[in-house]
Amino acid sequence: MKKTVLALTTLLTVSFSTGLAAPVNDLAQGQTAVGVGTDSVYLEHKVSDQLLLGIQNVDRDHNGSMDDLYGQFKIKNNLSGIIGNRDFDYGTGLYFGLAVNGPLAPEWDGYASVIAGSDFKEIQVGANLRLTANVDLNINYHSFMPDEGRNGNGVGLGATYKF
Repeated sequence: MKKTVLALTTLLTVSFSTGLAAPVNDLAQGQTAVGVGTDSVYLEHKVSDQLLLGIQNVDRDHNGSMDDLYGQFKIKNNLSGIIGNRDFDYGTGLYFGLAVNGPLAPEWDGYASVIAGSDFKEIQVGANLRLTANVDLNINYHSFMPDEGRNGNGVGLGATYKF
């Protein structure tokens, strides 16, 4: 257990990207997830079998801090719709998107998401590795394309605790 905690702490302190949005988590109804990433924190709760609500803060170096309030609603088993509101340093904006997730291998779940609003587009592809029943390690590639500011692309690391 000590080796797992040490490895997780080491991975979280190494910065590979300018930001990391919340990964697509597979939560059971009533379950909550708290996560940290390279430059982000988030909290999600699965309100019902069909609806997940979340809040996150992402601090992208060149594009400032962004706060999101979002919901994911299940369309099919591994496909979800996303609707949210992003508060940029320079204003707010509604966004919509889609997310897909599914098993890749034992203990590995993969996902991809795309969201877009009037001021930006964002794509993320990643995988969650189950370390314990309640802890996942996340690795992803993201591309953030704002209408104003610089694009941000990179690999990110994070961890999620589910309860």
